[in-house]
Amino acid sequence: MRHILALDAGTGSGRAVLFDENGRQLASASREWTHKEEPGFPGSMTFARDENWLMISDAIKEVLAQVPGANISAVSTTSMREGIVLYDEDDNELWACSNVDARAFAEVSELRRSDDSLEKWAYLRSGQTFALGAAPRLLWLKKHQPDTYERSVKMAMLSDWIAVRLGASIALDPSNGGTTGLFNLSTRSWDPELFERLGLKTDFLDTPVYETGTVIGEVSARASAQTGIPAGVPIVMGGGDAQLGAVGVGATRSGDVAIFGGSFWQQEVNLAKPLADESGRIRMNFASLPGMWQAEAIVFFPGIAARWFRDAFAPDLKAQAQDAGRDAYELLEEVAAKVPPGSYGITPVLSDAMNYMHWRHAAPSFVNFPLDPEKSHRGAFFRALQENAAIITLANLRLIAALTGRFPESAIFAGGAAKGRLWPQIVADVLQIPLRIPLVKEATSLGAAIAAGVGVGIYTDAAAAADGLVSWDRTVEPNPANFEAYQEAFQRWQEVYPAQLELADRGVTAHMWRAPGE
Repeated sequence: MRHILALDAGTGSGRAVLFDENGRQLASASREWTHKEEPGFPGSMTFARDENWLMISDAIKEVLAQVPGANISAVSTTSMREGIVLYDEDDNELWACSNVDARAFAEVSELRRSDDSLEKWAYLRSGQTFALGAAPRLLWLKKHQPDTYERSVKMAMLSDWIAVRLGASIALDPSNGGTTGLFNLSTRSWDPELFERLGLKTDFLDTPVYETGTVIGEVSARASAQTGIPAGVPIVMGGGDAQLGAVGVGATRSGDVAIFGGSFWQQEVNLAKPLADESGRIRMNFASLPGMWQAEAIVFFPGIAARWFRDAFAPDLKAQAQDAGRDAYELLEEVAAKVPPGSYGITPVLSDAMNYMHWRHAAPSFVNFPLDPEKSHRGAFFRALQENAAIITLANLRLIAALTGRFPESAIFAGGAAKGRLWPQIVADVLQIPLRIPLVKEATSLGAAIAAGVGVGIYTDAAAAADGLVSWDRTVEPNPANFEAYQEAFQRWQEVYPAQLELADRGVTAHMWRAPGE
C-alpha cells in the first residue's frame, strides 16, 4: 500500500496528515502557532519561518511515528492564501508575512488615490483587490525596508515555502499564487502589466509557475534528517487551502458548489472560464484544477461567533459536554432546535454580504430581540447566529448567480458547521436546495494528497480521484415549510445591515473588521 503525506500551513497551525492511496486518513498531527506584530509596525503579522518549520517538522515526525514503516510515495503542500515569502538570488529566505498582515494600510490608500480607476482595472485582470494582495505589502517594503525589497528577486506562497524547505525549487501555482493579485486571469500566470502599473520591480516575474499536481523536486537529505521523510520522495505542487478543499470534497467540475463552514464561511463556485464582475463584489480565483476558475464569496466569523457564544453564554453546557464526552455545540443545538425558524425576529449583525472592493463589516450586535425570557434566551440567540450565517451565504450565492446566470441546484457543505444536525438543516432551508455532506474531516489535506497522487501517477486526474475517494455522510433536503420564515428574516437583515454599517462608517460604532485602506 502506498502512502501520501499532505502538509498544511494554516492561519492558526501547521498540520501533517498521512493518507493511504485509497484516501483513508491514517494519522494527523498539528502544532498551533501565532503571527506576531513586528515592533513599530501596527497591523503587521510576520510569519516566523524558522520556528514554524520546527513545528511542522515535529508534526511530521509525530505522524510518521503513528504509522511505522509508512511507504510514502509523494508529498504535497497547502496553506492559507495571501501569505507570501520573498527570496534573494541565492534562494535564501528574506521576509514573510501571514495572510492577515495589515501593515500596508497607507499603501492601499496611496494606490487608490494615485488613480481612482486603478484598483478596478487590476481587479478585472487579476480577480483580486488591493485589500490582501501582495502589491501594497511590497510597496510597504520598498518604503520601510528598501534593502530587503531590493534584494528580493523571487516570491512564493507559504505552501511553496514548505515545499522549498523540503527540497523543491522555488515556484508557485495559480490557485495560491493568484491571491497575490499579480496573476492574469486569462493566462494563469504573472501579469507584467500589473507590475508596471502598480510600481513594482519585475524581478519576481522569473519565479516559475506550475499547475497543481506537477512534480517540482524531491525531499533532500537535510529535510529528511529534520522531518523523517525518506530522502528522494517526490514533492508535488500543491495549492491554496480553499481550492484544494474543494477537490477534497469532490467539487471538481464546472458548476459544482462547495460551502465550507469554519471560522470563516467560504462559498466556492466552479467556473469553466473567469467572469468579470463589474460591481467588484465577488472574488475571482484560479481553481487548483487546470483550466478551471472559481467565484468565491466569504462570510466573516460565523465559527468564531459560535465559539464566542459557547464560551461566554454556555460555559455550563461546555462543562456538561466535557463530562459526558459530547460536543458542546451539540448541546447548544438541542436547545436551539426548540426555537422556531426566524428565532422570534432576533437579527444578528456580524458579516456583510461579500463586497470585495470595499471589504468592511458593521459592529457586532443583536437587534430586534423581545424582552421576553420565553423567547430571548440562549437557544434563540444561538439559533439566530446559525440562521445569520445561512442568510449571508444566500446573499453571497445570489451575487454569484447574478454573474453566472444560475443559482445552484445543490451544494456540498463541509467543515465544522456540517458536523451537527441543526446547522446543515438551517442552511438547506434558507437556500432551499439539498446539501451533500462528505465524511472527510480533512478536506484540504485530502485535496493536497490527491494532488500529490496525481503528480506521481497514483491517480489519473484530480476529478477522477475525488470521485473514487470522497465518500458521503448524508444528504440534507430543504423543508419548504420554513421558506417563508427565512425569507422574512433575510429581508429584515437586508434592511438592518446598511443602517448598522453606516453607524460604523461614521465612527459611532467600531467595525468588526475592515480591509486595509477602507
